[in-house]
Amino acid sequence: MIDEELVQLLTPEGERVSHPDYTSSLSGEEVLSMYRDMVIVRRLCNESTSLQRQGQLALWAPLQGQEGAQIGAGRALAPMDFTFPTYREHGIAWCRGVPPESLLRLFRAVSNGGWDPQKYRHHVPTIVLGNQVLNAVGYAMGVQRDGAEEAVLTFFGDGASSQGDVLEAFVWASSFNAPVVFFCQNNQFGISTPSSTQSKVPLFRRARGFGFPGVRVDGNDLLACYEVTKAALENARAGGGPTLIEAYTYRMGAHTTSDDPTRYRVEAEVEVWKHRDPIERIKALLVREYHSKPAAFEAIGAEAEAFALKLRDDVLAMGRPDPLSMFDNVYAEPHPLIDEGRRDMVELGIGGGVH
Repeated sequence: MIDEELVQLLTPEGERVSHPDYTSSLSGEEVLSMYRDMVIVRRLCNESTSLQRQGQLALWAPLQGQEGAQIGAGRALAPMDFTFPTYREHGIAWCRGVPPESLLRLFRAVSNGGWDPQKYRHHVPTIVLGNQVLNAVGYAMGVQRDGAEEAVLTFFGDGASSQGDVLEAFVWASSFNAPVVFFCQNNQFGISTPSSTQSKVPLFRRARGFGFPGVRVDGNDLLACYEVTKAALENARAGGGPTLIEAYTYRMGAHTTSDDPTRYRVEAEVEVWKHRDPIERIKALLVREYHSKPAAFEAIGAEAEAFALKLRDDVLAMGRPDPLSMFDNVYAEPHPLIDEGRRDMVELGIGGGVH
């Protein structure tokens, strides 16, 4: 499909592939559970796109086509590991137990975050490209100094891989052997810029120049993404330092709901990648190897539809926040400039129940 450096355990047709360094450890029940995750997350994504088109969300970043990478990586995490996402990691949020309605509060523009990061071990999304990667390394260095046996997993796209924050994060992680795993979802377009314009070599090879290993995995192969991420996290917890994972995948839809992908890529390319759909790949495995029946898939589909209806109701029920609440979580402790801003708004008659 691509090159011999790609880690793949499952072909696009759902057939097993042997690899010298990785073997799938998942049971049939676990694979079916992760198939369910992917179906529900895709339904969440499609419903959120519809909500945005109807004016109920300010923006949405679709992930269709990247479910295998996200669910594979998300399910490889240990409970006390910590994740730092960008704005497209809806599947990771799902794996960490973040309530879907909380996930959409940011996109509904009724919250600056939506959940307690410590409760779910999942940070709120970072919109500024690459900033979360540097934050993740700082957190990992803190974990290291605390002597905790946990790892940090941070996500970014191929576009963000050219940002200074990401490259600086590589330097710090390597210099201090920080317990962090960098997970780059190479969906091949940094908005409209193809990844080939940004790098003349596969992105995973950049790790070598910073002094730590890089791995390229088939991002549409759920099994491979799970095993590669699990191994990298275990290595980080054991003191082995950072790893860069490049999940080679494809963004089936738009970069965000404000983007028109037909302006920079051809439909024939999209059609090719539809045949590499991570959900259909796992479904084929489940039918061939585990003899899953149509009723099992129908039940998951019905569950996803019910989930989407409830999500829509939850979003539409979200009220507008008090404008003064924007000051509540800027700093951990009181700050005079924040207090001044709050007083100014009150004097203007904004917030506090006055509109």
